[in-house]
Amino acid sequence: MTRKFWLTFILVSGLCGQSLTRFDRRVYSQDVPPRPVASPKSTEALSNADFAKLIDRLSESGGYFDTDNLISNEASYLHVLGKLKKMGLRGGAYIGVGPDQNFSYIAQLRPQIVYIIDIRRDNLLEHLFFKALFAGARNRVEYLCLLFGKPAPEALGSWDAKSIQQIVEYIDRTPSRRNQFDGTRAAVAQRIKSIGLTLTEADYTTIARIHEAFFSAGLDLRFTSRNRPARQYYPTYRDLLVEHDLTGRQASYLADEGDFQFLKSLEARNLIVPVVGNFAGERALSAIGRDVAERGLRVSAFYASNVEFYLMREGGFDRFIENMKHLPYDERSLIIRSYFSGAFGYAHPQSVPGYFSTQLLQTIESLIKEHSSGGYESYSDLVTKHLLDLR
Repeated sequence: MTRKFWLTFILVSGLCGQSLTRFDRRVYSQDVPPRPVASPKSTEALSNADFAKLIDRLSESGGYFDTDNLISNEASYLHVLGKLKKMGLRGGAYIGVGPDQNFSYIAQLRPQIVYIIDIRRDNLLEHLFFKALFAGARNRVEYLCLLFGKPAPEALGSWDAKSIQQIVEYIDRTPSRRNQFDGTRAAVAQRIKSIGLTLTEADYTTIARIHEAFFSAGLDLRFTSRNRPARQYYPTYRDLLVEHDLTGRQASYLADEGDFQFLKSLEARNLIVPVVGNFAGERALSAIGRDVAERGLRVSAFYASNVEFYLMREGGFDRFIENMKHLPYDERSLIIRSYFSGAFGYAHPQSVPGYFSTQLLQTIESLIKEHSSGGYESYSDLVTKHLLDLR
């Protein structure tokens, strides 16, 4: 990025952010009840065979991205939850990218089906790993024990009412055990094999490597990049678990037992569908759109992280928007994005002090309309136009 670009961005951000925030407050200040959605044709549980077929049908060839992405690097990831709750956005289909930060959005939105699309095949494998852990865990604390190779506490059921802080403290003070980890790793591999997906030995090696990373680093695990220096502001997994939304509420998917059990139910019914695909690819995203439409649903939310930054840089943004047009959406359907202004030393107009990432909300409808009118000349346009005020 050039110095000229960022000086221009600061000016544009300030002007656009002020005027458009006033516009959005006028349009969205009165939360309207959800628009009725057509009765779903098929959101009952998928068999393992149908789940495997759906993944194969929706997926395309994988690609490369220079991060391990085992956990999120967005400390601000929960900042949109209050607005989602205020809008009363629920149900429908959810689409997201990346690892388990998606689960917190899913727990809030309570969708009928979920699609996790990522260009990295490793992300599909990580979600199969999470799926196997959900199957083996009776509650939140046991899930984290399986993840980190620790023994579950006695009187396991009594932990359902405990806070996420108490659970994190238990994980921190309880030593990991290699034999515990090895037993879980074997059970994970067996559960994944039972699904019937075509996986290679290299895939199972990758799943074991992912599990080993959680076991070795524990709650201190951070997002890491290849060929780029580590960023000190990336949160640890511990930070992500105890993070708050803008109202001060601890709101990760492991902060509430009901949220965890909802996710466990979705996983058990094969309704969290991991897909290998490029947002700007030839098949995956548009195929997801057709599948959503066939189920009689609309997309409630699309979590894109900061993928649009790379799409704009590499010339794939136009194709991404064309793929978005295949999604069934209405005037309430939202895109959730992340912006890393802190990485460049410049704050976004909606940034929260102390956070290097900023979460943004926009309607999918306004995104497509603005693009069609030629309104996005730069990434700074994209991250400042038609944003909803999160407060």
